[in-house]
Amino acid sequence: MFGKEPENTTVSAGQTSIIAQGCKFEGSIEVRGTLRIEGEFKGNIGVPESLVVGKTGVVRASVKVKNAIIGGQFFGDIEAENKIELQSGSHLEGDIKTKRLVIDEGVFFEGNCSMGAKKTNDTPAHAGPPVPPAAKPQPASPEAVKK
Repeated sequence: MFGKEPENTTVSAGQTSIIAQGCKFEGSIEVRGTLRIEGEFKGNIGVPESLVVGKTGVVRASVKVKNAIIGGQFFGDIEAENKIELQSGSHLEGDIKTKRLVIDEGVFFEGNCSMGAKKTNDTPAHAGPPVPPAAKPQPASPEAVKK
């Protein structure tokens, strides 16, 4: 767990694009396969497969991916179709949406987390059909009181 690279560092078997340590990039980037960021990035990221932010990486973006591994700093919202892994020493400020979330000890996370499959409607699963309000007793009319 400590001092070793995760077993899924390169999640997809396809190509890997790298923004190396010491490199600063601002703008939009779209890649196939995996994007590994060891430097600094600010902007828009289009990665259909996996995003890996290394220990020295700093990212300021909102991202939608299949899988994400965050080892450095990430500022923005991240939505992963399958899994997000926050490695020990990572720093994430933003909202997370994923099916599976792994958080190692020593992670800083500030934001909201939404997990699970999408619901098809807004009605909670436990809610049944709407129940009509109970009938309130009506006060007696003056004519009924006289009778």
